[in-house]
Amino acid sequence: MRIAALDDDALQLDLIKQATEAMGHVCHTHLNGADFLREMRRETFDLLIVDWHLPDTTGPEVVRWVRKNVGTQLPILFVTHRQEELDIVEGLGSGADDFMVKPVRIGELNARVSALLRRAYPANVGGVVEFGRYRFLSETRSIEIDGVPVELKNREYDLALFLFQNMGRLLSRDHLKDIVWGQVADVMSRSLDTHISRLRTLLDLRPANGFIVSAVYGVGYRFEAVEAQRRA
Repeated sequence: MRIAALDDDALQLDLIKQATEAMGHVCHTHLNGADFLREMRRETFDLLIVDWHLPDTTGPEVVRWVRKNVGTQLPILFVTHRQEELDIVEGLGSGADDFMVKPVRIGELNARVSALLRRAYPANVGGVVEFGRYRFLSETRSIEIDGVPVELKNREYDLALFLFQNMGRLLSRDHLKDIVWGQVADVMSRSLDTHISRLRTLLDLRPANGFIVSAVYGVGYRFEAVEAQRRA
């Protein structure tokens, strides 16, 4: 998953980054609210970790901005020295999903991050996932359309599954590249575009089949289910 962390303490940020990346996530760090919100305008994330006291704003103000401009589904965790009941009430009232008091304990951080991600993005049980005509087989990393197997390369499978699992979400180009390639340097934008184009063809992603993938200028892609009336 892709995580963004905001804290004015560089040591705390480094601790959070190391802990979350040891869990297999990609973590982007920010030392002030302005840089964080600037990135939020052009990038997408799966979870946010936010401190309360910041040099240019406050954590609750950041959370309220995210809820107004990004939406209510993105999980947000407060990590702060504030621990009074009124602080917890204000933090959760601003739109955060969970509240953790510093000093950061790695085990607790891992547990809270995992719980938030598990609730927001439920894991698929049994190794087989179906979306209409499309059937994903995790053990063989293959896809069937109406029972007919489609041959995909590893990254094509990862990208296809991520798009289906995040149906309706706007996903930035860097978000998709992080998920499919990891934090590999110099992944060309056209590599992502080529993979998207191949999936459109290989999986026959068009309104008649119930799904479309659309480019969103300046941001990335959105994969959507098409309602029956729109297919006619």
